[in-house]
Amino acid sequence: MRKSATILFAFIISQFQAQQGAYYQQAAKYKMEIDVNAEKFTYQGNQTLEYTNNSPDELNVVYFHLYWNAFKPNSMMDQRVAGQGKNGDSRLQKDGISRLASIPKDQEGAQNIHWIKQNGKEVKFEIQETIMKVYLAEPIQPNSKTTFTMNWDAVIPQQIRRSGRNNREGVDMTMTQWYPKIAEYDYDGWATFDYIGREFHAPFSDFDVTIKINKDYVVGAGGILENPAEVKGYDTNAKIKAEKDKKATWRWTAKNMLDFAWSADRDYVVKSFDVPEGPKVFLVYQQNERTKVWEEAQPYVTKYFQLMNSHFGKYVYPTYAFIQGGDGGMEYGMCTMILGEAKDIKGLMGLMAHEGAHSWYQQMLATNESVRPWMDEGFTSYAEGYVMYQLFPEELPNPFANTVNAYRNFIKKGIEESAVWLGDHHDNGTSYTYASYVKGELYLVQLGYIMGEQKLAETLKQYYDQWHMKHPSDRDFLHIAQKVSGMDLKWFHNYWINTTKTIDYGIKDVKYDAKSTTITLVNNGQVPMPVDFNVVTVDKKIVTYQIPLNMTHAWKEKDIYGDFKTMPYWPWTQKEYTLTIPYPKAQLSVLGIDLSQRIADVNMNDNIVEVKQ
Repeated sequence: MRKSATILFAFIISQFQAQQGAYYQQAAKYKMEIDVNAEKFTYQGNQTLEYTNNSPDELNVVYFHLYWNAFKPNSMMDQRVAGQGKNGDSRLQKDGISRLASIPKDQEGAQNIHWIKQNGKEVKFEIQETIMKVYLAEPIQPNSKTTFTMNWDAVIPQQIRRSGRNNREGVDMTMTQWYPKIAEYDYDGWATFDYIGREFHAPFSDFDVTIKINKDYVVGAGGILENPAEVKGYDTNAKIKAEKDKKATWRWTAKNMLDFAWSADRDYVVKSFDVPEGPKVFLVYQQNERTKVWEEAQPYVTKYFQLMNSHFGKYVYPTYAFIQGGDGGMEYGMCTMILGEAKDIKGLMGLMAHEGAHSWYQQMLATNESVRPWMDEGFTSYAEGYVMYQLFPEELPNPFANTVNAYRNFIKKGIEESAVWLGDHHDNGTSYTYASYVKGELYLVQLGYIMGEQKLAETLKQYYDQWHMKHPSDRDFLHIAQKVSGMDLKWFHNYWINTTKTIDYGIKDVKYDAKSTTITLVNNGQVPMPVDFNVVTVDKKIVTYQIPLNMTHAWKEKDIYGDFKTMPYWPWTQKEYTLTIPYPKAQLSVLGIDLSQRIADVNMNDNIVEVKQ
């Protein structure tokens, strides 16, 4: 019996381990030759792609993304925008009418695949709008490589969303999500979400890209320019090497990043500087009266990278480019496309800080942002808020007080959608913004409040140390947060991400005695939380009582917002909690729940009592 039990136990363990499997990630190497017709806004492309299957699975098909196929009337993106009307993304519609519906025929986006070969054998492929399914000539075995070659031509679309020709600031070509890009494959299968306007996902890849374009153009890109002395803009002593067709050839390389993006304009200037112990930064923009604030950017960008490197983990790539292009801001490997006509340096840096932080939360820590946009946009927004507070100090109780207040005001509209939803499947554009950007940011703010800011900072660093240059999930992050804090945090994760329930604590009653005061707190909300209760005395002394929540099973030990005394825990099933403090009324000035204003309490009306003498 004992031997049988041992065998059964060993079998169960082996099955559990087999189901879990060791972590793996796929890899790709692109070599592209691109010939641009700048007058017609088209290009010809040839691509060789070496793909490594590091998974334990045999692959019989592969998938590619053809994003530009979305930019035409009656595409899935157009249909989705039309269906959402005025609730849709304001950049994609005007007065509820989809902008894609009126794209002229000659400006429709297109990626026309002529042929694909696997190891020299032509293979069958099927276009499903922005997804291309390729039927392999031979399966790709586990831990093996295969080589795809392909030829295509493309029409650069009218600039509607991120990519395209002639954006509203006059940039000729914003070349983002512009080539046939192999989809990510992992434990969850192929990441083959249709392009409806939101986010992207991809395997880490190496790039070797040759671009032929009219010699008068300057190209900005995410990568290393291998021949700056032969092209315009990067070397003051350059001798532009043009062929008979008056085209110059640009060669860019990059290693181990998710995407390669570039932009081209005849009026670009290029400025560069080195961040100490950081990347070489390039500013690529049209230099005119409307972009003069770019001249102020260097010291702020330098400090920005130093702060990010110190608090969130070191930026691993050798360069980073801020490029004027796109329709707002969108991050790519080693660069971002942003609008450049900012009113002041704070506005420009806010955009740079957000898009630059995506180099951590989407690029180096490459979560699937189509599935978990709150980890992408939310963590990035947190980093943006943290750094901007130090670059441009404000009189706020914490760096995220404005975000907490914006969330509080949004909840009153009654249109919240859960953060667990897939990015493209939110019904309301504003609801998507709050679910992904705001609730994702506040996810970290609430964790800082629950475990203490020092533990949160340690969690973020360990998350980087263990998962940068990989594809982590929320489970991986939560595992680290629980390990660092010693707390059970699964309850919070479930409430905050999977539901639209809210936090609402209040002060129900205050009774003053000769030598003490008794406060009754009440939980009027649906999300339980620990409570930091603050007492301000008449002589301006602040005393804090931490009331733990039983579900964490371990309590916050310290916090940057001051010392505190830990009280008996508050069971999550208990409606009210009574706290007696050794201060009579004559010694009290203010009683309040979380004067640091980090807790995302939706009703502040009953959180503070001013003691009137």
